[in-house]
Amino acid sequence: MDFVQQNLMWVVAAVVSGSMLVMSFVRGGGKGVSVTEATLMINREDAVVLDVRETQEWSAGHIANARHIAIGQLGKRLSELEKFKERPVIVCCASGNRSSTACGTLKRAGFERVFNLSGGMGAWSGAGLPVTTKN
Repeated sequence: MDFVQQNLMWVVAAVVSGSMLVMSFVRGGGKGVSVTEATLMINREDAVVLDVRETQEWSAGHIANARHIAIGQLGKRLSELEKFKERPVIVCCASGNRSSTACGTLKRAGFERVFNLSGGMGAWSGAGLPVTTKN
């Protein structure tokens, strides 16, 4: 008990990070893919990129040819993605949290090959990969 009292900040950090990890599994997030794996899937398997960030985030820069449906609208707009059910779908957001939720939504809607871009747009940009502001 003395350890917990003396290291309260570290204990809280461990509990919070563990909770976030558990929540990503509970929400049913897709398999995480790295930026490198995602680019290979886009180039070799014609994967669809779905960006679930808000419109202002999307407008600031997104992956070329990505589809945009904000996370809050995804349930209502699933029919727009039906034609891509047989293709891999890579879902991205700013960091990977919202996209994990979106992956769960897509899986429940019958999409089988759903992947979460690990690290989101932050990882994409950090890898020096191009972004566009064109729709």
